[in-house]
Amino acid sequence: MNKVLLIILAILLPPVAVFLKKGAGKDLVINIILCILMFLPGVIHALWLTTK
Repeated sequence: MNKVLLIILAILLPPVAVFLKKGAGKDLVINIILCILMFLPGVIHALWLTTK
């Protein structure tokens, strides 16, 4: 998957970007919880996962 597209998705829809990069697993659950608590930590987590 194109890295630029994943970064854009990580900013707009963090759980979708994490799902496309890592699949359904613990990283997706962590990201959904972070997005529910506050949006910015979810974005940071998604950016970190998609760029590493």
